Amino acid sequence: MKMIVRRKERKGQAIVEYIIIVVVIAIAALAIIGIFSDRIRTLIAGAASSLGAEDAKVDTKSTEILKKMDADGIDISE
Repeated sequence: MKMIVRRKERKGQAIVEYIIIVVVIAIAALAIIGIFSDRIRTLIAGAASSLGAEDAKVDTKSTEILKKMDADGIDISE
């Protein structure tokens, strides 16, 4: 009987470990995206403009966009 209980505890422990790994990876991904967001936007805009998009210019930084969104709120009516 003790063996069955121990196996269940190990399965629960493995699930918790996987959840912790996923959370750590998600936090790391968000940090990397936050650090390199302006560079990523520039790369995407460059790719879009090379494919023919006319309005793919990056003339504001992410921090400026976030400050404006915080002051004005998010407008999704467009």
